Amino acid sequence: MKRRLLSLLNRLGLLLPAYRTYEAVRAVRGRGGSADDGLPLPPARLRLMVAGVPGAEWFLAGGRAAAQSIRDAVPEPLESMGAILDFGCGCGRVVRWWRELPGEIHGSDFNPTLVRWCRKNLSFGAFQVNGPEPPLPYADESFDLVYALSVLTHLPVEIQRRWLDELARVARAWVLVSIHGEAYRLRLTEEELHRFDGGEVVVRWGEVAGTNLCTAFHPRSAFEKLVEPRFELVSYVPEGAKGNRPQDLALLRVR
Repeated sequence: MKRRLLSLLNRLGLLLPAYRTYEAVRAVRGRGGSADDGLPLPPARLRLMVAGVPGAEWFLAGGRAAAQSIRDAVPEPLESMGAILDFGCGCGRVVRWWRELPGEIHGSDFNPTLVRWCRKNLSFGAFQVNGPEPPLPYADESFDLVYALSVLTHLPVEIQRRWLDELARVARAWVLVSIHGEAYRLRLTEEELHRFDGGEVVVRWGEVAGTNLCTAFHPRSAFEKLVEPRFELVSYVPEGAKGNRPQDLALLRVR
């Protein structure tokens, strides 16, 4: 029933407005909460946009776990890096945990509301609005590390490819991304599963790219083909993106 309703809304051109209304209703239930790290807590509607749930506890715990998974994946201490970019930073779910790092902390997101919140409340970082497609407002090789958690998971394949090229341009060495991999097979329809097992990236609701409703599922073979032109795949950890579970975590090195 849900898929039929979404299809009808899509045909009527109402899919995105209806989804935003759905988010607003869910956000009301998640109001309240406080942060224990000395930084402001985003309102529930912004937490819902970036974490998929409005609750404060999961927003903070998930962000902390994601930050630790980044530290565990990258073979250099973050303290040694001159500049780090959180691509798809949202309202700072992960970047808030970098406050004590000595290097430059940057965040970029296509949602100006989220970027405005970060600029106002996370003064240790520099935040920019990016378009739905490249380029980013940074020079070549600006960052020692670029990470994009739960970003490729919400984009059509061609847009994923263009963004991967752009991340390779602005990174000096490391790019870290998360994807929906084998753990999501049971969530696929029979037709989607046939395509997934055939090595195809499956994308739902590409018409609303960048929202949580648009969802991409990557078999590992398809992901490897996607990144091969610009990156060496250094490591691939199934369900390794803590705080974005059960997403897989892939560490890439720019060629």
